[in-house]
Amino acid sequence: MDKKPFVHPYIPNSVPEVKESLMKAVNIKEIDELYSEIPDHLRFKGKMNLPEPIPSEYELKRYVNEILNKNTTCDDYLSFLGAGCWQHYVPAVVDEILGRAEFLTAYSGAEYCDLGKWQARYESHSLLGELLNFDVVAESIYDWGTAAGFAIRMASRITGRNEVLLPATIAPERLKVIKTLCQPEVMENSIKIKMVDYNPVSGLMNLEDLKNKITNNTAAVYFENPSYLGFVEYQAEEICNIVKEQGALSIVGVDPISLGVIAPPADYSADIACGELQPLGIHMHCGGGVAGFMAFRDDDIYISECPMLIYSLVPTKEEGQFAFTEIRSERTSYAARDKAKDWVGTASGLWTFGAGVYLALMGPQGMKEIGETIIQNANYARKEIGKIEGVKILLDNAFKEFVVNFDGVGKTVAQINEALEAYKIFGGKDLSSEFHDLGNSALYCVTEIHTKKDIDRLQNALKEVLKQ
Repeated sequence: MDKKPFVHPYIPNSVPEVKESLMKAVNIKEIDELYSEIPDHLRFKGKMNLPEPIPSEYELKRYVNEILNKNTTCDDYLSFLGAGCWQHYVPAVVDEILGRAEFLTAYSGAEYCDLGKWQARYESHSLLGELLNFDVVAESIYDWGTAAGFAIRMASRITGRNEVLLPATIAPERLKVIKTLCQPEVMENSIKIKMVDYNPVSGLMNLEDLKNKITNNTAAVYFENPSYLGFVEYQAEEICNIVKEQGALSIVGVDPISLGVIAPPADYSADIACGELQPLGIHMHCGGGVAGFMAFRDDDIYISECPMLIYSLVPTKEEGQFAFTEIRSERTSYAARDKAKDWVGTASGLWTFGAGVYLALMGPQGMKEIGETIIQNANYARKEIGKIEGVKILLDNAFKEFVVNFDGVGKTVAQINEALEAYKIFGGKDLSSEFHDLGNSALYCVTEIHTKKDIDRLQNALKEVLKQ
């Protein structure tokens, strides 16, 4: 007898009759016809290494748990990793609200009721706008790098110029995303990227190099404050003034959890701010709990060139009554599709709500206190680690991340980090392949979750590892 086709319990279209009716509806006889636009030499011809289907829900749960149990989490180990995804405390109420069905499952508001999703976005954006001191905050996008790339493309359209200057201290992965969005230089409307040097002692942007490289074709200068390497760019206002003199726009990438103690970009005349929402009440989720934001002043040219959705409060036909709505949606790819200035698909709205809940809980005083705590913890760690023989702390200041150099210990960062795992510690991000000028160095991250006991434990473990 012929083997009966397997009907997967979780895939309705695997039922032969259903599959056949679907194929008939789109006028095909073989499934491969769906992929006819893909050249034959690009198609995968082998068999994927997938397990056999598990029809039992209980057995499937056990199988997935066995996979997940192979992971080592930051609950099991003490972690000093950051570099774009940081371990901060997430209040329980944030998870409680994000788990509510009207937020967790609502995809987009249309003819059906989404139970306050637009109001929640408006409130969240308003809180973030207050933190950034900007009037307009756009809907969150995939990550910080994407937000920075879109901000640069906006600046190019606003100024009519096609060049951007970036700091040499930028996060390498963020730089790759920006380069992708600025497109290869051989393409029409591409944006040329130039890198600005930094002071090897302080990490600060080299202002002379900036002045030499900025031209009347520069659309924007992008810099980060705090930077990827952790230092605070206290020349920020001077940088913005240099940029303004050339008729370009200044774009600042910022860690929002620093803004309780560091002036927001708008206060030193930046034109656009962007950054990462993850520090504001979002778990690390294996590196996946990220969402980029963008903000700017209430100026029609900025709003018209922003490719992301913007939510606002508008009057209705009933006097004294207002409603929450998307504004100027015709400029986005949701309405203009391939004619839009940039393509933006499903974004990270759930994390917008999480950040809003977090900011509402913290308030201005809470953000000030957490910023002060992070700076105190990080600088205590800098001081204690710097006491270890052969170890140097590079760059002049730090918010929550700092560079530790191990040139004088006879071990690579990779060897040190591997040895630290025996002490149930995740060491800092290895920078040796990213920033050759910094030598054999690692980027360590210390936040409000790290106690004095945790930092002393790290220092003692490093001493033992370096003796081995």
